Amino acid sequence: MATPDLSDLNVIASWLRDASNVVALTGAGISTESGIPDFRGPQGTWTKNPEAEKTAHIEYYMSDPNVRRRAWQNRLTSEMWHAEPNAAHRALVDLERKDALHFLVTQNVDGLHLAAGTRREALVEVHGTVHEAKCMQCDWRGPMAETLERVRAGEADPECRECGGILKSATISFGENLVVADLQRAQLAAARADVFLALGTSLGVYPAAGLPQLALRAGARLVIINEQETPFDPVADVVLRERLGVVLPDLAELT
Repeated sequence: MATPDLSDLNVIASWLRDASNVVALTGAGISTESGIPDFRGPQGTWTKNPEAEKTAHIEYYMSDPNVRRRAWQNRLTSEMWHAEPNAAHRALVDLERKDALHFLVTQNVDGLHLAAGTRREALVEVHGTVHEAKCMQCDWRGPMAETLERVRAGEADPECRECGGILKSATISFGENLVVADLQRAQLAAARADVFLALGTSLGVYPAAGLPQLALRAGARLVIINEQETPFDPVADVVLRERLGVVLPDLAELT
């Protein structure tokens, strides 16, 4: 892939230096370089195995024990347990420390932004996290590692020990409502942004994909860095088709 155009990066860096509120939205593309496959890309998990997508739909998960058993086996072998933050995650932390990134919304559930050093108070994991398990009946939540140990010990579809309800990862499945407070924080940040960075996201899954529109309405500059086209490319101020692990460290250095 070609080296990022330094003129574009210098322009973006100048915007970040001058901005009062820089907001970033990250998607699966920032974690692929950590060895976590995306879902719908050419080598995506669901592209290769369309049946696996059922495990991410709440109606199938709640109604079919076989789907839940398959989901628990998938969690046991997930690449997320071995993944480490990559250069792109670390570059966003650098920007934050330089006061050139003020809020980060991620569609990812892998926890890599926190592992890289992003401040929790400046982060919204709008689709939840794989690092916790939750009960779908009561309010119980706990470390995912403890529930996975039960699966390894032979519980194919572990029940909540508090109420006997169905357990799943503390992620937001298709058909499941987002946490209202998280969505509101993300929307408020986008509406206050003067620069909005859309990074490694196809901008096709709502409501997270609506955040750039909120930023544009507020007069923000929109920068999109993604290897594939997005619906917002025509209205963006800059669009780069680059690997985030290459371009974000360069941008952080210039800022």
